[in-house]
Amino acid sequence: MILDPQNDFCNPEGALFVKGAEQDSVRLAAMIRRLGWKWNNIHVTLDSHRVVDVAHPIFWKDGQGNHPPVFTQISAADVINGVFRPTNPGDTERMIIYTQTLAANHNKYPLIIWPYHCLIGSWGHGIVPEVLNSLQEWEKNTFSSVDFITKGSNIHTEHYSAVQADVPDPGDPATQLNERLITTLKGADIIAFAGQALSHCVANTIRDIAREFGDENVHKLVLIEDTTSSVTGFEQAGEKFVKEMILKGMKTANSTEFHP
Repeated sequence: MILDPQNDFCNPEGALFVKGAEQDSVRLAAMIRRLGWKWNNIHVTLDSHRVVDVAHPIFWKDGQGNHPPVFTQISAADVINGVFRPTNPGDTERMIIYTQTLAANHNKYPLIIWPYHCLIGSWGHGIVPEVLNSLQEWEKNTFSSVDFITKGSNIHTEHYSAVQADVPDPGDPATQLNERLITTLKGADIIAFAGQALSHCVANTIRDIAREFGDENVHKLVLIEDTTSSVTGFEQAGEKFVKEMILKGMKTANSTEFHP
């Protein structure tokens, strides 16, 4: 399972480049080619955002009418007290509930304003060539199809995890538990994880899958450590996640040594 191997994360010119992701992608592509037919299935997630998005600057305004700078964190208290308000006033009550819900879940990040990234149809939304080429070779050589999973198109909730949005929208099935994916993964003996970013989408995806699998099946999960990196400034979050999941039974491996 490959999380968000996209230009905006994995190319130094990307809008939200994750330091180290360029070389992570090279190692990932080499591993895909090396193991070839041994991969029964390959799942690839694609972060897929719109310009107007809860985590983009345009969605919010401060008391002076200015959009917040990137990497601003917005709390429920900020929304309630008017430090930041949605650009569309009709979203205010919804955003109070949203930020309160994030705060109540210790494994979820607070609302963070990110650079405009992975905009649907843009260059940044595309998969980096190294990984894309290896995936297409696998499809040709095995006469199989990569399972592409889009996430993040709902403008009212972040969607770090491939399994479900941070705060699922009752009116949008795409934000709710991806039961098809969970059912498919449960049938696997080993699931290898790679992609970006370790501190966010990789961490939240693996946590959600482990929750759905139950503790007795966490041993199926293998993090390929040299194919994933954390967002700069969130390295401790990535390290905490790895330690937490190893204690639960997750394994780790190097891309050149991993053998399913």
